[in-house]
Amino acid sequence: MGIENFIAFLVATVLFVLTPGIETVFLINKSISQGRRSGVYTSFGLNTGALVHTLLGALGLSIMVAKSVIFFALIKYLGAAYLIYLGVTKVMSKKGLITETNEGQKKDSAKSNFTSGFVTNILNPKVALFFIAFFPRFISPTEIENPVPFMILGVIYAMMTTVWYLVLTSFAGTFSTKIKENEKMGVRLNKISGAIFVLMGLQIAFM
Repeated sequence: MGIENFIAFLVATVLFVLTPGIETVFLINKSISQGRRSGVYTSFGLNTGALVHTLLGALGLSIMVAKSVIFFALIKYLGAAYLIYLGVTKVMSKKGLITETNEGQKKDSAKSNFTSGFVTNILNPKVALFFIAFFPRFISPTEIENPVPFMILGVIYAMMTTVWYLVLTSFAGTFSTKIKENEKMGVRLNKISGAIFVLMGLQIAFM
C-alpha cells in the first residue's frame, strides 16, 4: 500500500498521542466541566477535524496553505480568536461548570461539543503542519504523490487518538459529579477553564 516502517509509525504515533497538546487540554477541560458525554462528543469532533486535515494533506492542499502566508495566517488567527472567544465567554459567565439540562438541551449540547472540538482542531495550524511533516516519513518515495497511503495513515492515527481520548474522557469525567455538588467550586473552575482557553488561543496566535 506504499507504507514503509509501519511498526515505527505505530510507536511514534503512540508517543505523539500521549504527549499533551491543545486538543488534549481542550478535551480534558470539556470532560471535567460537562461530564463524560460532552467529552465523548468533543473527542469525535476533534478526530473528525483530524480526518479533514488528513484529506487535505493527501490532496496536497495543506502544503499549499502552509506555503501561503495569507492563508496560514488566516487559519491561525481564526483558531486563536475562536479559543479566546470561548475563554472570555466562560470568564464572564456567572454560571458554574455544570448545569442541569433536559433532553432537548442535551442534544444541543452534544452538537455544540462536537462542533467545538471539530473547529478547534481544524483551525489549529499545528495539526496540518504535523501531518505534512510526519506522514511522508512512512510513505514510499515512489508513492509519495499517491493520496491512499496518506489517508490510511491518517485513519489509523485518528483511531488511536480516539481510543486515548475516550480513556482521558472516562477519567476526567469522574470529577464532574464532585464539581456539580459544589456550586462555588464550579463557578471558580469555570473561570479557570476560560482562562486556559484564552491562553491556548494566545499560544496559537503567537506560534
